[in-house]
Amino acid sequence: MEQTLSFIHGLYRKGVKPGLERIGYLCNKLGNPQKKLKFIHIAGTNGKGSTASMTASVLQAAGYKVGLFTSPYIYRFNERMQVNGEQIPDETVIALTKKIRALTSEMPEMPTEFDFVTAMAFDYFAAEKCDIVVLEVGVGGALDSTNIIPAPEVAVVTNIGLDHTDLLGNTLEEIATVKAGILKEGCLGVFYPGTPQVEQVYTTLCREKNIPCTVADFSCLQLKHHDLEGQRFDWKHLQDLQIPLLGGHQLCNGAVVLETIACLQAKGWKIREDHIRQGLENVTWPGRFEIVARDPLFIIDGGHNPQCIEALVGNIKDYLAGRKVIALTGVLADKDYGEMFRPVIPLVEQFVCITPDNPRKMEARELARYLEQAGAKATGTDTVEEGVALARTLAGRQGVILCFGSLYSIGEIRSAV
Repeated sequence: MEQTLSFIHGLYRKGVKPGLERIGYLCNKLGNPQKKLKFIHIAGTNGKGSTASMTASVLQAAGYKVGLFTSPYIYRFNERMQVNGEQIPDETVIALTKKIRALTSEMPEMPTEFDFVTAMAFDYFAAEKCDIVVLEVGVGGALDSTNIIPAPEVAVVTNIGLDHTDLLGNTLEEIATVKAGILKEGCLGVFYPGTPQVEQVYTTLCREKNIPCTVADFSCLQLKHHDLEGQRFDWKHLQDLQIPLLGGHQLCNGAVVLETIACLQAKGWKIREDHIRQGLENVTWPGRFEIVARDPLFIIDGGHNPQCIEALVGNIKDYLAGRKVIALTGVLADKDYGEMFRPVIPLVEQFVCITPDNPRKMEARELARYLEQAGAKATGTDTVEEGVALARTLAGRQGVILCFGSLYSIGEIRSAV
């Protein structure tokens, strides 16, 4: 498995031009497995994974065999492809890698890592005879490898933000246009609300492609109760729905999911209210304000762009008010870490810094110096284990350890915990 993953990750090439030629070649050689499947296709800047996970959980509760394709993974590669919540087995990853690798020998251009993994997912889900696949876009939409699929049952665009501007554009409208490139005639469209200009992009594209357009109305959401165990809320006629995912942004994602489910019901999918309730209650989505230990409370959050940090700040104020918060963090040197830390510094008593396991890493002590210059109290550590131990000591029994920053550290941190 290590050799297999080393090959897959070795396909990563920064700056490769996006396009459907490489994935098209692989799918054609595999017999176009994507044409044997039905899809819910999900694009957006933030909330794609949570939205996908909730949608898949509801469909599974309704008795369907559901494929789920997400990226990136948090703890292990196999998370990226699941059938009814079960991760793809190691032996299947190895076998599919050998099979697809053999197809690349005559390709005009080698596939990217994402091309390769997407082809693998299509072949796996087709072999498993999934009733429906919830498919998360990698980057963008129009030219993303996942967009090789035929018209999905529903195309969903989640919250839009300024991310990957080098590839997608410098304005929200430009980015929304690229993300909404997953819209195809014959599907239904569901959208997370945006600025009037962004929503105009959606309505115009839907009109051009003769697609019914639904923008989730958050005024229909009512939070009833929330604590560290989860949230209870009303949505339109549905009372006292419960989700274990924390934060107001997850209620908004939930509203998008409920609109998506309503679209599926309209297309004839057999989904009852009790399926919706069960699916939302049972959803799991790792690394998003996730409690991984108690005594002291240890929370892991994978948010790393400005909108994610805004949600993280809201969660600290909502769930951790009045408690001593020790932040365990590490970043990549090429990220805008100033924007990441500035809003969090006033809410954290002390930072414990670690070095991510990535060539683009920022050394822990260098990050600690930066944070101290920004007015925070910070300590750099030599290893993740040392960082976890120090954070626990500083937090004591009553404090909270909040891990955020680079996704590349989360697996190692959880192992140490």
